[in-house]
Amino acid sequence: MTSMKIIDKIQKKKESNTPFYSFEYFPPKTMEGVQNLYDRLGRMLLFEPLFIDITWGAGGSTSALTLEIAEKAQNVCGLETMMHLTCTNMPVSEIIYALDKAKSTGIRNILALRGDPPRGEEWKKIEGGFAYAADLVRFIREKYGDYFCISVAGYPEGHSDCVSKEEDIRYLKEKVDAGADFIITQLFYDCDIFCEFVEKCRSVGINCPIIPGIMPIQTYAGFVRMTTLSKTKVPQYIMDNLEPIKDNDEEVKKYGVRLCVEMSKRLLDFGVEGLHFYTLNLERSVRKVLKGLQLVTPDQLSPFLPWAQSAAGNRLKEEVRPIFWQNRPRSYIARTGSWDEFPNGRWGDYRSPAFGDLSDYHLGGVTPPPGGSANNNTTTTTTGDSVVVPNIYGDSPQSEQDVYNVFASYCSGNIKRLPWNDSPLSLESENIKEQLVFLNKNGFLTINSQPAINGLPSTDKQHGWGGKNGIVYKKAYIEFFASPENTLKLIEYFKKCPMITYHAVNRKGDSKTNTKGTNAVTWGIFPGKEIIQPTVVDHNSFMVWKDEAFALWETQWSSTYSPSSTSRTLLDSMINNYYLINIVDNNFINGNIFQSFTDLVNNLSSPVLSSSSNGIQSSTTSNTASI
Repeated sequence: MTSMKIIDKIQKKKESNTPFYSFEYFPPKTMEGVQNLYDRLGRMLLFEPLFIDITWGAGGSTSALTLEIAEKAQNVCGLETMMHLTCTNMPVSEIIYALDKAKSTGIRNILALRGDPPRGEEWKKIEGGFAYAADLVRFIREKYGDYFCISVAGYPEGHSDCVSKEEDIRYLKEKVDAGADFIITQLFYDCDIFCEFVEKCRSVGINCPIIPGIMPIQTYAGFVRMTTLSKTKVPQYIMDNLEPIKDNDEEVKKYGVRLCVEMSKRLLDFGVEGLHFYTLNLERSVRKVLKGLQLVTPDQLSPFLPWAQSAAGNRLKEEVRPIFWQNRPRSYIARTGSWDEFPNGRWGDYRSPAFGDLSDYHLGGVTPPPGGSANNNTTTTTTGDSVVVPNIYGDSPQSEQDVYNVFASYCSGNIKRLPWNDSPLSLESENIKEQLVFLNKNGFLTINSQPAINGLPSTDKQHGWGGKNGIVYKKAYIEFFASPENTLKLIEYFKKCPMITYHAVNRKGDSKTNTKGTNAVTWGIFPGKEIIQPTVVDHNSFMVWKDEAFALWETQWSSTYSPSSTSRTLLDSMINNYYLINIVDNNFINGNIFQSFTDLVNNLSSPVLSSSSNGIQSSTTSNTASI
């Protein structure tokens, strides 16, 4: 689907008499939280919400991050995104900047709000700004016409600044008359108050959709704090039900889910078009509510492809990506954002002008910002596809073995991020974690991997994708850095392994490979479809990726130490001399991609092919094997 106005999507749902649901998120306060949010957005895409919205911090405090998250959600995660925009501390020039930025990134939906004041302050209009949400709505319509779908906030219990509910509804009608398309309400826990609010709105001529805002209870203390701050009325029976379990967070969450299911059923019976969930950036409770309402099914939670598709129209048919950017999808989106056409089905001829050029990307995007610290291991840096991230790689390395141990710690879960991996080790590599730790401790520094899969249901929780009734396969794949000496030993070893293909390249571009073609490493078979092969390995993309991989090692790790330090000298030497290598074991049935490493470490001279003995066990998983 292409990016659409939400009001048009609501109308389509209404015509088919199908209820919808949507989710709200807020910009996290930490950079690790931001990355976790991106991961969660990718997972919650599987719920197929009609849209999501990203809040604008009090006083405009998160404006830049709101814009960035909204762009990523729309164009990377593939979610129809609505961006909050407030009047607080926003002169017209900044409002225009935000709207132009949203428009340029394909966002067509805005939630226009007056906004809250900064903490501890009273709300006031700034010079050159707007005093009310209605003024903001009117301005957007006058300047941008019908390009944006505009929603506004409704308050079933009345806004805290209004003297009466009747006055509040008059202000709401003014916002709708100014050009708002639909209304999302403040959270509430008394459905009778919401129903009465809707009836009063209809009586004064507010006929647009009014979507109830619902917040699952997560913890008792958080619930009390939230409802107190928002002055939300809580029926006594809810407080009575919470009292015996208020110190048990798990039981409170379970009750919160049951309560939301009951409320949602009541609201749907009343006739609302859809439900808007205030997620608090959490996933589990919302998922359980949707399952309780039978709005999602277990097989729906399997991704259509191993990576999140984009809602941008020109990426609609994108079905294939090089595996190298598997852990840095936002970088790949940045590289291919200007492409007019994307690989569909087969990777095809890389020389085709339809596919653009992967090197259309400025590596300055992985360089630390000016003035960044470079004298210890606590600096922050900005990458081309993610926000600021801290250097969290432990003590300053004094030897190559110290570096090896950092990589091994990542694979074992003790370190949560590496420069090439924005999040912990992926679920699909969990089965080969011990083998990866072994490799890293012995100088083969892994940054990407997947095990061999010889046929698993496409709904498998760990490896599945593509929906139900399919069978998925993978070739074992490992990507890593290695010393020149180990690289030569591996290449010599691979001459005796006809099922192994490899690419090796150092920072200078010296390249060694035994294949030039495109190799599908993930594929699936589904009823009534051609074979789908969503991830591939190809030499030309790898040569582009190597520039980014070496640059990340330098900008995100080496440069965080002072130029004269042992750590800086050590890392720079490794960066300038090590090779980046990827290997594929094309024997996905009973091959053992790790055997060559075991033999080299044990100083063996002859390969043991298709074996699961002598050291590391085979990584192959079949539909009859235990995972």
